[in-house]
Amino acid sequence: MTEVMEPTLTPDSSAGDATWWRQAAVYQIYPRAFADADGDGIGDLPGITAHVPYLRELGVDAVWLSPFYPSALADGGYDVDDYRDVDPRLGTLDDFDALVAALHDAGIKLIVDLVPNHTSDRHVWFQEALRSPKGSPARDRYIFRDGKGPDGAEPPADWQSVFGGPAWEPVGDGQWYMHHFATEQPDLNWKNPEVRADFLHTLRFWSDRGVDGFRVDVAHGLAKDLGEELPSQAELDATPRDGNHPLWDRDDVHDIYAEWRTVFDSYDPPRTAVAEAWVAADRRARYASAHGLGQAFNFDLLEADFDAGQFREIITFNLELAETSGSSTTWVFSNHDVVRHATRYGLPPRGTGAAGGDHTAEKQGKRWLLSGGTEPVLQRELGLRRARAATLLELALPGSSYLYQGEELGLHEVADIPDESRQDPTFFRSPGIEIGRDGCRVPLPWTREGASFGFGAGPADLPQPDWFGDLAVEVQEQDPASTLALYRRALALRRELQTDETMEWHDTGRDDVLAFRRPNGWLSVTNFGDDVVDLPAGEVLLTSAPLDGGHLPGATTAWLRV
Repeated sequence: MTEVMEPTLTPDSSAGDATWWRQAAVYQIYPRAFADADGDGIGDLPGITAHVPYLRELGVDAVWLSPFYPSALADGGYDVDDYRDVDPRLGTLDDFDALVAALHDAGIKLIVDLVPNHTSDRHVWFQEALRSPKGSPARDRYIFRDGKGPDGAEPPADWQSVFGGPAWEPVGDGQWYMHHFATEQPDLNWKNPEVRADFLHTLRFWSDRGVDGFRVDVAHGLAKDLGEELPSQAELDATPRDGNHPLWDRDDVHDIYAEWRTVFDSYDPPRTAVAEAWVAADRRARYASAHGLGQAFNFDLLEADFDAGQFREIITFNLELAETSGSSTTWVFSNHDVVRHATRYGLPPRGTGAAGGDHTAEKQGKRWLLSGGTEPVLQRELGLRRARAATLLELALPGSSYLYQGEELGLHEVADIPDESRQDPTFFRSPGIEIGRDGCRVPLPWTREGASFGFGAGPADLPQPDWFGDLAVEVQEQDPASTLALYRRALALRRELQTDETMEWHDTGRDDVLAFRRPNGWLSVTNFGDDVVDLPAGEVLLTSAPLDGGHLPGATTAWLRV
């Protein structure tokens, strides 16, 4: 892996409140789709640095930076060639240091994405493994198995990749390697001490450069115990995920994170981390433990319909779960892997909505994409109205709010991307079954006009629709009723809300209206229904849509001081 001179830390990169993350507003940047400074059609680090004033004015506390490492982009940068360098198409380590300095000068923390479950197939370790014989230390860093049959020509098991297709790939000598995701993403063997030691080095490398925390990709997948005889896919699917599953959410994964916590706590303030762990709700707390990563994503609201009953159950459940773990919970509606919530909320509901359950709002969004965005018909205005109401509710809750780039502009999912322009491996590995995630990764519009609406000097590498120009930052900054204006005002007011992590439900007398109190006399009220309802007495601070003669319309949230 690339080694460089130790950086000179920015003056306040290691200063501040050790608990800043507990109620932070975190803005996710997908770097290749944020801003392109050099005009090659791909977003880059200097492009982000140039827009730090925009982030400061937006009012976020931290940026989560999706992978920026050298990569063949087989999976949007989550196929990492080198964990301690920057993709030359995105910049240099000096550019990274400049970004850290600019963010810290603006009072914004930085969380970087870490991808520890797998490397890319171009990583020096994997290339060494391919050149090395069976049973070698180089192959032991990954998960290799002999194929079946006299010449090893059949895969070791019939396992399926998350992205579709087989999860085992032959290397030509009778052995096969395992890849949970794309073929270009071989899984690491976390029983190997060299793997564990190298990632500790990576944590220190970025922490020493001023990084404040880490988002841990596939945090529930690192520890594996395949045994001598591999189970079939059907047997895997039938095995409970109770801590002893061969592949997912094993109890021993937390031994890895205990080592990481020692590294985090060696800094002042301690570095933080948040787990992307798609696990049963009752198993999420261990990832969020103070002895482990410290926080874990809660995706329950993301997977729920726009429904008061579902929201109340999910919020209550996750606040109780956070109290159990000693962490704070996280709230998220959109990210780089899912259909944008302005679109999901404009489609018919399909879920049943139980906390920690199998909600289908996101699945409905994917069905819409598979139809080419034609069936069912998207109610664009209703979807955005609901998204604004849901986000204002989210920002009033105790805990951390994770926002995805472009949601502050009210962007919808882009459905009509030509097949030849698509990039997501899920589209290519499962034709007609998964449309992929490109629709939420289309580069942002900054100006009304231009080859890429101000994203860069020329066209973006993922095509933008014509309607993006009407939602550009330049346009919305001139409109006090825009979604951007709503986010800016809400994030500014939110700093007054988050004095502690308590809330209590307020009885509205209606099943379709949720209200809760926060410190300092704040009250958040959301009307999930269609009818106009009475608004409690108090000073109206902010609403997601205009009031109706002092009353609260449907699909609207209001913040009041009472």
